Amino acid sequence: MSEGPEILLTNDDGIDAPGIATLRTELTALGDVTVVAPDGNQSGVGRTRSHTAVIRDHPWGYALSGTPADCVAYGLRGLETDFDVVVSGVNNGPNAGNYVVGRSGTVGAGIEAAFLGTPALAISAYHSTDFFLSPPEEYDFARPARIARRLVARALESGVYDDVDLLNVNAPVDASSPPVILTEPHHDYEQEVEPADPVDVDGHEGQLTEDERLVRLHDRTWPGVVGWESPFPPTDEHRQRYPVGSDRRALVDAAVSVSPLAVSHASPDSAALADVVETIDVE
Repeated sequence: MSEGPEILLTNDDGIDAPGIATLRTELTALGDVTVVAPDGNQSGVGRTRSHTAVIRDHPWGYALSGTPADCVAYGLRGLETDFDVVVSGVNNGPNAGNYVVGRSGTVGAGIEAAFLGTPALAISAYHSTDFFLSPPEEYDFARPARIARRLVARALESGVYDDVDLLNVNAPVDASSPPVILTEPHHDYEQEVEPADPVDVDGHEGQLTEDERLVRLHDRTWPGVVGWESPFPPTDEHRQRYPVGSDRRALVDAAVSVSPLAVSHASPDSAALADVVETIDVE
């Protein structure tokens, strides 16, 4: 038993993903690590929760047939260990921009931890030109894992988590000495809705009735698309689209982005709403 912190480790790429293996090895130098991770890929599920899940023993801890948030809920309330911190990752691909962060399973695990009263860090890896690490086996997650370990150690010892619920970190795998920058998620969102031909969409051909139609919901904010939404390639044109201090600007500059997040859902002080409430009659 080490004298370091008790660490609950999870991810959304699945317990067999290379990122979590590298991160586990790194974190064992810091404290005791218990892994509770999905038994398969759960990318993009946000903080979705399940009513039931199957848990099975794993050499590192447990594999669970559920979401990253399910894994955190089980680890923090189903195990006897009193964890000091939850770490989620290393994710294959960045989680940057407020909309992407909101639906990330990697970040969703950290949000679940924060709601349950345990500080967290979500770590995602990116390549400054390849963007997503595909196939992930061909990339080295060591640098993001080291950055995560150092941030967890310093954040715990310095009292960062007295004010911050969750740290969302994006780190490059290909920059030898990347700067570490304090950022906030870039505020962006755009959605395209257009008719879709059932013949072109698997599982829908011949299944629509006369009063039904198929539409395609295209999220233009997800990084990797061509155009305004993508922070890559790292050109001056793209760099100017994202303000200094935003997480996406950090990615364009091949830096480590560290965004402090809160899950308090604090209520804004709205005089207009107070006036509205006072005028509502309930009959």
